[in-house]
Amino acid sequence: MIRLEEITMIFRTDTVETKALNSINFEVKQGEFVAIMGPSGCGKSTLLNIIGLLDNPTEGEYYFMDKEVAKFNEHRRADNRKGNIGFVFQNFNLIDELDVYQNIELPLLYLDMKNSERKQRVQKIMEQMNIAHRSHHFPQQLSGGQQQRVAVARAIVANPKLILADEPTGNLDSAHGEEVMNILKELHQNGTTIIMVTHSQRDASYAQRIVNLFDGQIIGENIQQETGFVMV
Repeated sequence: MIRLEEITMIFRTDTVETKALNSINFEVKQGEFVAIMGPSGCGKSTLLNIIGLLDNPTEGEYYFMDKEVAKFNEHRRADNRKGNIGFVFQNFNLIDELDVYQNIELPLLYLDMKNSERKQRVQKIMEQMNIAHRSHHFPQQLSGGQQQRVAVARAIVANPKLILADEPTGNLDSAHGEEVMNILKELHQNGTTIIMVTHSQRDASYAQRIVNLFDGQIIGENIQQETGFVMV
């Protein structure tokens, strides 16, 4: 589903050149749950942005669903994101001016879906996330856990093939964090591919594979088994 070959990302200013990613080779098969771990500033979010078609790499090739996408312009990247990729962010990234229903509905509007089908999908996902009773509340009227459930609902309402989660429990207490991770676990069990950036070993334990990043390079992987980790 995803294959990165020699991906390098360089950020330049007038006086400084920073290599955020250095010759990354990385592959994710359809249906996998992969966690990306590493210290702050090691390139985790940069890698996720490239995988999510939010940014283009400076060098290298990126194959998404058998299509080479590394040099796509923003319009073509947006077309490939629609209906294929859902995003869950640490800071929720909900739109304050929209209520819960409208926030969740947003990805479906970009797909030109009929109103009746949109309504059916949004209602179903709100019930699944136990937030239907909050449908007309605005983000600032919700707890952190409720906001993250709305963010997850928005990410999955279009039935995307891939979920990208960037520190999805970072702003939540342990109880709400576990709730969100169980939602991601259930999505994975139902066949969704998930790539998650996290600092939390507890959250990473939900994944099948942990990729360790340091100074913009992959330095190792752990394949998770019931008995623990196996280094590869």
